[in-house]
Formats: sequence, C-alpha cells, structure tokens
Amino acid sequence: MNLDRRLLKQIRVAKFALLGAVLAGVAAGAASILQARQVSQVVARVFLDGERLGQVMPLMWILLAAVAARAVCAYLAEILSNHAALRVKEHLRVVLMRSILQTGPARMQEERSGELVNTVTQGIEALDAYFSQYLPQLALAGLLPLTYLLVVVPADPLSGLVLLLTGPLIPVFMFLIGSSAQRLTGRQWAALGRMSAYFLDTLQGLSTLKALGRAVEQRERIARVGDQYRQVTMSVLRLTFLSALALELLGTIGTAIIAVQIGLRLLYGRLAFEEAFFILLLAPEFYLPLRTLGLRFHASMSGVSAARRIFAVLEASEAVEVARDAGSRAAPNARQDRHISLREPFRIELDDVHYRYPNRDQSALRGVSMSIPSGQVTALVGPSGSGKSTLTALLLRFLQADQGTIRVNGIDLEDIDLEHWRSQIAWVPQQPHLFHGTIAENMRLARPAASAAELRAALALVQLDRWVDGLPCGLDSPVGEGGARLSGGQVQRVALARAFLRDAPLVILDEPTAHLDVEQEQLLRNVTNRLCDSRSVLLIAHRLSTAVSAEQIVVMENGLITASGNHTDLLAQNGVYSRLVTAYRGRPG
Repeated sequence: MNLDRRLLKQIRVAKFALLGAVLAGVAAGAASILQARQVSQVVARVFLDGERLGQVMPLMWILLAAVAARAVCAYLAEILSNHAALRVKEHLRVVLMRSILQTGPARMQEERSGELVNTVTQGIEALDAYFSQYLPQLALAGLLPLTYLLVVVPADPLSGLVLLLTGPLIPVFMFLIGSSAQRLTGRQWAALGRMSAYFLDTLQGLSTLKALGRAVEQRERIARVGDQYRQVTMSVLRLTFLSALALELLGTIGTAIIAVQIGLRLLYGRLAFEEAFFILLLAPEFYLPLRTLGLRFHASMSGVSAARRIFAVLEASEAVEVARDAGSRAAPNARQDRHISLREPFRIELDDVHYRYPNRDQSALRGVSMSIPSGQVTALVGPSGSGKSTLTALLLRFLQADQGTIRVNGIDLEDIDLEHWRSQIAWVPQQPHLFHGTIAENMRLARPAASAAELRAALALVQLDRWVDGLPCGLDSPVGEGGARLSGGQVQRVALARAFLRDAPLVILDEPTAHLDVEQEQLLRNVTNRLCDSRSVLLIAHRLSTAVSAEQIVVMENGLITASGNHTDLLAQNGVYSRLVTAYRGRPG
C-alpha cells in the first residue's frame, strides 16, 4: 500500500495538520450524506407529494448549508494537507542538507553531483503528492466508506451488502496493478537521476569537451539517456491510465448493480422512493474515496522511489556518525561541552593514526605520528598519493581515523563538538570555489555578520580592495559560478581574503599558488605569509619552493612519515625530500 515506515516517521513534524486534513475530509463526507438526504426529501415531497417551493424551503436552506459545508471542509482539507506536505519537505530538506554536510566532501566524492542535486531538489518535491494527497486519502478511504455503510445498512441491508462485497475489489486491483507500476516508477526515478548526472557533468566539462572535439559524442550520449527516460515514463503513464480505467470500471459496475436492484424493488413497491433515491445518491460517494485513492497511489509512487534515494544518503550519514560515536572515548554528555578558545593557537598531535578508504586494499595512512606546533608553519610534502590529502581530511573531520588519536591542545579531536571545531579553522583548498553571487556574499560565508568595512579590510590584505572599488557595483559585483568572471589569481585571493575574515587560530592551506604564474605566485606567497602570522598552520606544499621557509617540514610517502625537520636538515639527509627538491628544480621553467 505504498507505506514506507521511514516516510511515516516524518509525519511527526506535521501530525496535527494531517489529522486536521483527515477530520475535515470526514466532515465533508458527513456533509455529503446530509446533502443526499435533503435532495431525496425535496424530490420526493415536490414530485410525489406535490408540495410547493415555500413548503420545502426549510429543506432547501439545509441543503444549501450542507453544500457550503462540504465545499468549505474540502477546501480546508486541501489547505491543511498541503501545509503538512510543506512542513515535511522543509524538515527533510534541512535534515538531508545537514547530513550531506556532516558526511563531508571526502565521502560524498562517491556520489555523482547531478544525481545528488536531483535528490535534494526534485526528490524532496516528489514527496509532495505522498504527504498532501496519498496519506490523507488513505485514511479517508478507510473512514468514509465505513461511514456510508453505517448509514446505508440500516436503511437498506441489501444495498449495504452489495457495497460491502464490491468495495474491496478496488483496493485489490489497485494493489495488483500498483506493484508493477512501482517497479516502473523506480526505473523512472533511476533514469532521471542518471540523466541529471550526465547533464551536469557535461555542462561542467563543456569547455574541455569542445577543446578535445568530443562534444558531439557526449550530446548523443545524453540523447540516449533522455530517450531511455522518455520510454520508461511512457510505460508508467500507460500503466497509470490502465489502472484508472480499471478502478473507474469497478466503481461504475458497483453503482450499476446498486441502481438495478434498487430499480427492480422500487418497481414492485418493496422500497420507498425517498430511501431508494437517497441510497442511489450515496452509492457513487461510497466508491469515490476508493477510486481517488487509486489515483493518489500512482501520484505518490514517484515520491516513494525518491525516498529510497533520500534515505540512502541519510543512512550513509548516520553510519558515519555512528562510527564517530563508536570511536569517541568521551562520555556522550561530555562531547558537546568540550570547547577550545577562539584565540588560542593550537598544538595538534597525531599518535599512530591509520586510515583505509572503503573498498581499497592498501591503507592511505599507516601509523602516522607527528605534531603541528602552536603558532608555527608546518609544511606537508610528498609525492602524489602519499597521504597528504587524507591527513588533511582527518583534521577537517571529513573522515575519522580507523586507529590512533588526534589531540588538540591535549583534547581528543573526537571529543570536540564538530561545528565548534570547524569554526576554528580557516581552510583554503587548492581550487577554492566561489558560488554564483556577489563578492560580499561569497566572503560572508566565512563570517555572515561581517560588515562592509571588515570585508574591505580583508580585501586590502590580499591587495584586491582597489580592484573591487573600481567595479561598477563594488562589493555587490557578481562573480559567476566558480568565479567565472574572475581570473585564477583573483579567485585565490578572494579565498585568502575569506580566510583573513574568518580570523581562525588554525589555518590549513592546500598550496593556493599551485596553478599560478610566477608573478601571481610571489604575490600570493606574500599574502599567505601574512595570513600564517601567529597562527598554527598546516601547508600542503605541491611546489617545494613554498615549503622552504616553513619552521617544520614533514615528508610523507606511501602513507608513512619518512622524515621531518627544516629545509637544511632534510637536504642533508639525502632522502625522499632531497630527491623531490632535485626533481622540482630540474623541471623546465
């Protein structure tokens, strides 16, 4: 019956609105009974008893009140059910976004961006029909036919028996047809997610595809995926129309049986006209909630299919959180209370830290032990795949160590509240992202309450203040998705200005000068040195010239720390670092 227990749990955020919608629907059904009673009485008294308008006017006023009450209750039921759906969607959207952020980018790399965006947007919206239409109608399909039976059986037991025998056929056929439709809807949702992923991937890599001459091939691939989605959508629609035909036919046949047997008994004088007409008016009303449930059932299936994807993301996040909780050595009540000073530089110590990515045989980190001194710059160097990014992800708590301990000023990192810990970090990745919006909006991601003067002060530190002031809209100038309207150096400097604005005691830099020319590199290196002043800094150095001035250089290879010290000492050891420096200096240019 399309009842997903995980979706039913979400009702708690809108239970009163849904209850109100059901009660309003029941009230509308009661008004329809009164309406049918009044119509049968008016017709009988006017056409059989010959009464005039004035004599039946009291009945007409009651009839008008019943019609108005039914309309008002139906409208109220729709308003309340839509409100309930809105509340549930809002709640799920917040929970889903929080779960994605909590899971972290390291684990979310396994997801396709387009499919994930489709889940957060269209997936949540697909639940609207489930909560606003299907669940209220499911309750009404059980309550209203029972209400009509309680009225019909005392008036005419034979008609009540016919309704009792034919009514359950509609849910049975709905279930039989719906099981096939549900499989098709699952395929439809999977095809939509795949199409969304392909389309977004194509848009993001359009310039590369054009440069390599592969745009036509990719266009044909999207066309194939789109055609698959079209075909499965048409299959769903065909089955939906077939189901609607079957349910309408059953309701019509049931009403016809009622009409035939009532007509025969009325002909032989075994049933009064008023009672016969009353029951005949109620027969379609008896089948209507069941037929409507069939339509709502098909409308809700896309929501149920989307819910499977939504809860798969949520369960992945819960698994990460359970792992964090299981790995924590602090009492549960103590974890949220462990805070550290916003202004105190951090000393970070890693003790025998191990980590292995899922579905990989070799560990990314194997017994890493090191310290990041307070108020100093520690550079992390090593060949690609040595474990530098994994160690950074552990410090950002995008991942959790399988074994070992990370301590911050003597406090276990897992015992510090996650949001509080991340508020202490200014992270500048190798390729920082700017969102579609203004310069001010992108900078305020670091500190939402920052004033315009504070924004300009941060921009001045990265020597962008004059450039921003020269723009037509100043701080309100749009930058485009990914900083499309800015140069690579400007994007990096905006990211560094964002780090200055955050003013955090721990700075993690993933070589912000890796893809810049020599002039831009020197400018940003001066800015970076200013940002590192009096802070604990971890610098992921891809260009070894960046690491030379660091107080401590840590060399990694194959998930192990092979050496540490300053530039001069490491060169003298003639080890991995010396080979890296030689290879770097030997590069052309």
